[in-house]
Amino acid sequence: MITFAIGLSIVLLLVILFLLFRIGTLASIFRGSTQRAVGTTKTSNKVNGALLLLFLIGGGAAFAWSFADAWDDMNQPLASVHGAWTDSLFWTTMIVIGIVFVITQILLFVYSYKYQHKDEKRAYYYPHNNKLEIVWTMIPAVVMALLVFAGWKTWANITSAAPADAVVVEVMGKQFSWLVRYPGSDGKLGEANVHLIDATNEMGVDFSDPNAMDDFMPREIHVPKGKPVLLKIRSRDVIHSVFLPHFRVKMDAVPGMPTKFWFVPSKSTAEMRTETGNAEFNYEVACTEICGRGHFAMRFILVVDEPEEYEEWLASQTPFIEQNPQLLTKFTNDTKDQVVLEKSTEEVKTEL
Repeated sequence: MITFAIGLSIVLLLVILFLLFRIGTLASIFRGSTQRAVGTTKTSNKVNGALLLLFLIGGGAAFAWSFADAWDDMNQPLASVHGAWTDSLFWTTMIVIGIVFVITQILLFVYSYKYQHKDEKRAYYYPHNNKLEIVWTMIPAVVMALLVFAGWKTWANITSAAPADAVVVEVMGKQFSWLVRYPGSDGKLGEANVHLIDATNEMGVDFSDPNAMDDFMPREIHVPKGKPVLLKIRSRDVIHSVFLPHFRVKMDAVPGMPTKFWFVPSKSTAEMRTETGNAEFNYEVACTEICGRGHFAMRFILVVDEPEEYEEWLASQTPFIEQNPQLLTKFTNDTKDQVVLEKSTEEVKTEL
């Protein structure tokens, strides 16, 4: 492999040197210091024109092969309801752009060959055509407007308000891992504050809030199949990005600016293992925003359960405060100190 790379580098270097020589020769001809050899330019133009056509054919064949070869990798199995809308919009856009790309590239290389320089031929001067300007302005404008409208409609559906019965999961990104929190039986997440973050309370949950007393923080995400899931996303340091490729979910986690995304899983983990033929398949949450040296490690398992299995898993979870009872003492003492401080402040005001 190294030998091949060295050989290729030498060949490219020789080609570059030859082209530099040709550029120098052409510059001398234009200056009049060197006389053009009869037939040299004509032969050179034919060779370049033929090479352009070969590049068009070879490049097009290589592109088609690479596209077909990478098809399965580009199209991960779909596992959410809204993912079908996203895929439809994506491929509609790609088809439109692809058709235009192919036509323009064919015309570019064919014209370069057909209208190569010839001593006996002179270019036709064609300065302006109003009708032509209108046609090639209006057609792209209408097509782009339709694509933008379709994109806006799809995005509006995807980012609409989550149903009231959606399963709520809070996802926090930090260098370099994901933290996850669920509300308990009350269905409400407790308040959180970045000033409360420490080695134990990594999400900064305010355990003086009654709603936080039954919140739990599992080591993997579980969601029920066929039910809406609302991800409440935030970051505690730099920008991260929540990406679930099989669900077509991607949303940035931005410090100080909570974001959200909801979706409906349509295939359980067990069903996806059967479909892919991979008994070890797992859905994953990945970070797609380069966030530092350990960016590669930001992966988190997501399991899609059947509704009954999800309820069983949910019932087996233990509130975080029960696993860390020292936090309850800490927040109780902090609350007492705050009450004393408030009383002292009121007494000062009374004295004044």
